[in-house]
Amino acid sequence: MPRAAERDAVARLREPETIRACCREILRHAERDALDHFILHPERLEAAAELVVATTEDRYPDLDIPFHSRWRHFQAGGVDRWAALADTLPDDPAAVARARIDLAITSVLLDAGAGDAWRYREPGFAAPLARSEGLAVASLRMFAAGAFSALPGEPLRADAAALLDLDRRRLDEAFQVRADNPLVGAAGRVALLEALGRALAAHPELFGDPPRAGHLYDHLAARAMDGRLPARAILSALLVGLASIWPGRLTLGGENLGDVWRHPAIRRDDPGDGLVPFHKLSQWLAYSLVEPLEDAGIRVVELETLTGLPEYRNGGLLVDTGVLELRRPEDAERVHDVGSELVVEWRALTVALLDELAPRIRARLGRDADEMPLIRILEGGTWEAGRRAARQRRPGGGPPIAIASDGTVF
Repeated sequence: MPRAAERDAVARLREPETIRACCREILRHAERDALDHFILHPERLEAAAELVVATTEDRYPDLDIPFHSRWRHFQAGGVDRWAALADTLPDDPAAVARARIDLAITSVLLDAGAGDAWRYREPGFAAPLARSEGLAVASLRMFAAGAFSALPGEPLRADAAALLDLDRRRLDEAFQVRADNPLVGAAGRVALLEALGRALAAHPELFGDPPRAGHLYDHLAARAMDGRLPARAILSALLVGLASIWPGRLTLGGENLGDVWRHPAIRRDDPGDGLVPFHKLSQWLAYSLVEPLEDAGIRVVELETLTGLPEYRNGGLLVDTGVLELRRPEDAERVHDVGSELVVEWRALTVALLDELAPRIRARLGRDADEMPLIRILEGGTWEAGRRAARQRRPGGGPPIAIASDGTVF
């Protein structure tokens, strides 16, 4: 197979348009009742939209909805933890943006599902934190302690040298992991941060010299035209710079494809045949870099280019509201590999159906796409509605479909 064709296919698989196109193809199969694992009930989209609207109005009654990003989790319990750290930084927007990008990248890469049992007890707070909020606060405290910095006098950094020196013991200590407080995929998280260190060093054009995650700010700032940066430019930089970090993934032309999986519904007459890209963590990270960039004076535009996030809260919303039904109910009793056809189907339908839900939600709230882009609908929104539905239906609030996570996808 010509190497040029493989390179072109890799580039296409990194485009958000390809994510949407592949997911919509799988949705079209669902509309014909031609999928092996799910039955689609499109008439139930209205009820799902109503639940999201009710959740949004409950959380943000003035509809002043922030972006869906890691920064919301850092504010768990109404505490602005980042503000306290920012006060220790120089009064320099670029320096603050670099530190925020350092924190966002490391924290998002630690954000895969924690499991039902894990809890984080923040010093000075009585209530334990679980799942995404617990992971966010634990990673922020680890960052604040200088765990990712190679410079003892500058703790608020994420340098390649420090990341390469990270070990499981330090993560277990920071995340309070014990036999009675197990964290799913802990070893995978450490390996991912070590791989991040290698990736930073391998891409000085993105991460500078000495390599630091926050130097991505300088790369992106240089690409802003008249102070405006397309959202796809953020995702593109992340997909190139972090391509090597994902373990055990498909490769094409010697390139690690990352969050790309196989499904027989996708037919192509090129090397992308059978492949469905999602890039969930990379898109979640791209969303989480919008605020650091905008607060430094760079306006991020064309946010609608990015897709909804194919993870178990958004996907769970669709299952728990009956929009999606397992063709074999016994599949709800099994644990599924993240690359299984069932999970790939579920994730693809999630992306496509979030695009179907968005206009329904906007119409009910009296907002257009400019006023309420998908990044706000997710925050308002679909993610929290999925969490609430899960809590109502299952002890512990776990997803309706169990997935074996290695700490690097969900």
